Amino acid sequence: MVHTRRRLLWHGMFLFFLGLCTGLIEQQFSNPRMALAAHLEGVMNGILLLAIGAVWMEIHLAPRSKAIAYWTLLYGTYANWAVTALAAVLGTAAMSPFTGAGHTAELWQESLVTAGFASVGVAIIVAALLILWGLRQTLPAQ
Repeated sequence: MVHTRRRLLWHGMFLFFLGLCTGLIEQQFSNPRMALAAHLEGVMNGILLLAIGAVWMEIHLAPRSKAIAYWTLLYGTYANWAVTALAAVLGTAAMSPFTGAGHTAELWQESLVTAGFASVGVAIIVAALLILWGLRQTLPAQ
């Protein structure tokens, strides 16, 4: 349990670092606006992992549910950064008309990014619901 908490904290700091690195090279992407979004996704999702790691011991779920929460959380946060960075590299616009304004990509690239963002959405929602469920339970009075 403590080991899982420390891994979440490590991944949070690592994703935060990836977000910072993305910010350093924003102008090198096909779509710098989307690269800014990738930078922010890395930083904010890293902070999310740090926050959840800090309260991990307070999340009371069955072991299988807690494992699902852990893995969907990791997938969702890393994939959010990665898919946003990929969208910045490819210059896709379908899933983000504001940051993608003026950019066009091939249909398969748009489809890949759309599928990536859809999977991120599902993963983060599953993780959030499980974590909310695990935090709502109270321990018996002692």
